[in-house]
Amino acid sequence: MIVETPVDGAALAARAADLVTESAEDAIAARGRFTLALSGGDTPAAFLGELASRPLPWEAIHLFQVDERVAPPGHPDRNLTGLLSTLVERVPLPAANLHAMPVDDPDLSAAAERHAAELARVTGTGALDVVHLGLGDDGHTASWPSGDPVVDATADVAVIGPYRGRLRMTLTPRAVNRAGRILWLVSGRDKAGVVARLVAGDPALPASRVRRDRATLLAGDGAGALLQGRWRPAGGGQPVPW
Repeated sequence: MIVETPVDGAALAARAADLVTESAEDAIAARGRFTLALSGGDTPAAFLGELASRPLPWEAIHLFQVDERVAPPGHPDRNLTGLLSTLVERVPLPAANLHAMPVDDPDLSAAAERHAAELARVTGTGALDVVHLGLGDDGHTASWPSGDPVVDATADVAVIGPYRGRLRMTLTPRAVNRAGRILWLVSGRDKAGVVARLVAGDPALPASRVRRDRATLLAGDGAGALLQGRWRPAGGGQPVPW
C-alpha cells in the first residue's frame, strides 16, 4: 500500500483528482474507456468537485457506485444524491455512462445480479479501472459491516443489511479487488486510530479485506496522525510502500 498524508481537505481533494485523472488518461489511451466506482459520504464531496473541474473526456468515462442505501430517489441518505450534485450534473457525462445501483427495484437480489452483469458488460472483464473507497470509524468500507458474510461473497454485487437503519447494495471484495487501482480517501483526526489499524493490516477490520498491492491511501487533515515517523508526506518526497 502507498500511503500519503495531504495536509488538509483541499490538498486531499486535489491529490485524489490528480490520481484519478492520471488513471483516466492512461485507460482511455489504452482502451478508449475509463471506468470509475465512487463511494458516498462527506469526505468525497471536495474531491468530486475538484474532479468536475478537470477537462476530462467524459464521453469515454463510465461511473459506477461502490455502494448505495435503499432509500427513496433524491433522499439525502442516497449516495447517488450527492454524486449527482457534486459531479454528474456539472460535467458532460452521457446519461448512459452513469451506472447507478438499482436500489429502487423491489427485487433487490435480482437487481444485484443484473447490475453485476452490467458491470461485466461495460468493463469487458469485470475489472474497474479505479475504485474509490472511504473508511468508517468502525473499520467498514463500501457496505461491509463487521461480521457480515458479504466479505466472502462469490458474486460481484450483493445486498446486505439492514446496516445503520438501511438495506444496502454493494460491490463485494471480489469486485473491488479486481480493480486496476484502489484509492482510499480518509479525512479527519477522528479517523487516525482506524487508519493506523488499516495500515497495520488488522484482520478484525472489514476494510482489511481490500488488497494492498494496488492501493493508495490518502489520509488527510489529521487522519494520518498516528503514522508519524513512518511515512513521507505528499509533496515531501516519494511515498513509501507498506
